[in-house]
Amino acid sequence: MHILFIADPLAGFKTYKDSTYAMMTEAAGRGHALSFGLAEDLHVADGDVAVLAQSLRLTPEEAVWYRLGEAAATPLTQFDAVVMRTDPPFDLEYLYATHLLNRAAERGARVFNHPRAIRDHNEKLAITEFPQFTAPTLVTRRADLLRAFVAQHDQAVFKPLDGMGGSGIFRVSRGEPNLSVIIETLTRDGRETIMAQKYLPAIREGDKRVLLIAGKTVPYCLARIPKEGETRGNLAAGGTGVARELSDADRRIAEALGPTLAARGLLLVGLDVIGENLTEINVTSPTCFREITDQTGFNVAGMFIDELEAAAGR
Repeated sequence: MHILFIADPLAGFKTYKDSTYAMMTEAAGRGHALSFGLAEDLHVADGDVAVLAQSLRLTPEEAVWYRLGEAAATPLTQFDAVVMRTDPPFDLEYLYATHLLNRAAERGARVFNHPRAIRDHNEKLAITEFPQFTAPTLVTRRADLLRAFVAQHDQAVFKPLDGMGGSGIFRVSRGEPNLSVIIETLTRDGRETIMAQKYLPAIREGDKRVLLIAGKTVPYCLARIPKEGETRGNLAAGGTGVARELSDADRRIAEALGPTLAARGLLLVGLDVIGENLTEINVTSPTCFREITDQTGFNVAGMFIDELEAAAGR
């Protein structure tokens, strides 16, 4: 099988914890051919969606862990599978990339996750489809509604709809003297919509990443525990990742959502769960493969490549 990975520049990978690298290593170990391309190099020529692709060979050297071939414009239909792993933010360029990838899929390319499904599942807004699993949540750009939400719930978490890694997240309390300026900053004076969620004290026990692969639940999650004095558990914000077996609530949420999301073309999904509450549905480039595998021995990348092979018909 020939797999194209569309991802961020390889030089920026932290291979000791990078999930895309884990996928690449597992695929190469099975004898699959690998290629690499950047989302910015997607283009349409004569009706075909192509990318400037380079053959990718992994090496055992830590300093330079890859070798790339010459770049050549290659239609996406020439690959057995195209794995989209570009990190957010989900800005206009990311949106345009999903449109191009969708056109390629219409012409027969096998793209994972399906670009239409990525586009249709904003990682914050997607939880609103499943209110039975969520804490009280408000989506708005109106300052009066945001103030009322904080007053009602005493404490709330504000977050932008296009962030990642905990960026732009504020925890606010009733009586917060800077509440108005926080709202003005996040909503850009009422021009941008944000999400507010009731603050969940269970964050102290970790913001759990629960992985779904082809609708099936990885049996371990990664609880990302905030550092002292911090509200955010994100690893990028200094949280500590501890692998755990799934709780009954984790499994109940995952088993309820898994088949639905898989049927929409989402091969890989990362659910964020705090306590017993679903807080996000990550579909762009879910992570935590390496941490779960290193701590439990469960081969998450192996499960992913198994399902990628099945989905690609190889």
